[in-house]
Amino acid sequence: MKKYIDLSHTIENGMITYQGLPGPVIKDFLSRESSRDLYSPGTEFHVALIEMVSNTGTYMDTPFHRYEGGRDLADLELSKLVDIEAITIKANDFPDKGIGVSVFKGYDLSGKAVLVYTGFDKNWGADKYFHDHPFLTKEAAEYIAEQSPVLVGIDTYNIDDVADRSRPAHTILLGKDILIIEHMCNIRELPEKDYTFTAVPQKIRGVGSFPVQAFATISCES
Repeated sequence: MKKYIDLSHTIENGMITYQGLPGPVIKDFLSRESSRDLYSPGTEFHVALIEMVSNTGTYMDTPFHRYEGGRDLADLELSKLVDIEAITIKANDFPDKGIGVSVFKGYDLSGKAVLVYTGFDKNWGADKYFHDHPFLTKEAAEYIAEQSPVLVGIDTYNIDDVADRSRPAHTILLGKDILIIEHMCNIRELPEKDYTFTAVPQKIRGVGSFPVQAFATISCES
C-alpha cells in the first residue's frame, strides 16, 4: 500500500503568491449556460480562462529562470521529476532566519530531492507570510550544491533572503542545474527518509518557472 501527501498549495482566483506579482485571474471562457446553445439539449461544458504569472502557487524554478542559457521547462527529464528518492531536512528549530550549513551536515543529499522543513507554510494566506521568512544562506547553498541533489524544495516565501538582491541560493543552485521548488506545504507530515517525491510542471519552451503538483509517496505496510 502507498500513502500520498500533497505538498502544494491550491491556486485560487486572486491569491497572491509573491508581493508585487499579480494574482491569477480564473474565469469562464465558456460558461455552462453559454455552452447549451452549442450542444444537444441536456449537454453542457465549462471551459475556463486562466491568466497568471508563472511564479504562482507552489512552483518550480529551472535554470532558465536565472540563466539565459539554462534548461527551461521543456528540457526537463521525467526521470528527474518523478519518484525521486527524497530526504527531509528539519530547520524549524534553527535559531536564525538564515538556515546555515550545520542543518545539512551528516546527510547524503546526492541525487535526492532535498525538502527543507521550516513550518513557515502555516502563515500561507496571511500578511505574515510575506515577511521575515526562513531562507538558505549562501554557504548552505554552496554546501548543498557540492553534493549535487536533483532539487531543493522549501516551505517558505523564498529560498533566498529577499533583501539580498544577488539571490545567492538561486544563483548557486540553478547554476549547478539543481531545480528549486518554493512555497511548499505539509512537509511536516513527511518522514526523514524512505519516501519518494514527484513534481511535474507543464512542458513549455522558453519559460523558467511554473506551478507544480508536488507530492510525496510513502510505502506503507498492508
